[in-house]
Amino acid sequence: MTVLIIEDEAAIRRFLRPSLAAEGFEVLEAATGEEGLAQASARKPGILLVDLGLPDLDGLELIRRLRSWSTAPVIVLTARGREEDKVAALDAGADDYLTKPFGVGELLARVRVAQRHAEQAGRGTEEAVIRTGELTVDLAARLVRVRGVQVHLTPHEYEVLALLARRAGKVVTHKQILKAVWGQATTEQAQYVRLFIHQLRAKVEQNPARPAFILTEPGVGYRLRAEG
Repeated sequence: MTVLIIEDEAAIRRFLRPSLAAEGFEVLEAATGEEGLAQASARKPGILLVDLGLPDLDGLELIRRLRSWSTAPVIVLTARGREEDKVAALDAGADDYLTKPFGVGELLARVRVAQRHAEQAGRGTEEAVIRTGELTVDLAARLVRVRGVQVHLTPHEYEVLALLARRAGKVVTHKQILKAVWGQATTEQAQYVRLFIHQLRAKVEQNPARPAFILTEPGVGYRLRAEG
């Protein structure tokens, strides 16, 4: 699979290239947004790593333009640490994000998750059973088990967990959860998500105060831990 790095800092591109190549990826590079869009169109990379602070084009606009014709996973690399920037990137169509500075090990784990999702999409299939540690979500049977024991969830609890499971390893924003499960997203309803996450953790986590499966992205949303 080909990975396209759209990043204006040459030092970061040099840092990423050998690590990605060692994982078996073909690596393409672009130093500007327009160059990145041109390469994405011509080479059809399987995964894109996109910096938000590009010299010629705002990263959010680049993602929106990509999403008008491409479904390839986009992982944002950003020095913008504000919650609003992360949410904006995810709402624009990014699949995940990492805040600079980041460790190469974490990046590679996120890339492997993106690769798995891209390959499933290419086959037109969805993984029927998602496992992370001792948690198993069987999407076909609508069953949840922890350490082999079935966990009984309410319909909304299951829908929230199933959404996270389908996007395991990816950040899912509060807005995305509200729209997918309740069909709408308003500020007044944001507490619904927190309530159901709290209930889910009480049922599936060994220590809900220190969750091992359902992780919080502060101010942004939640992520189901993926075994990458």
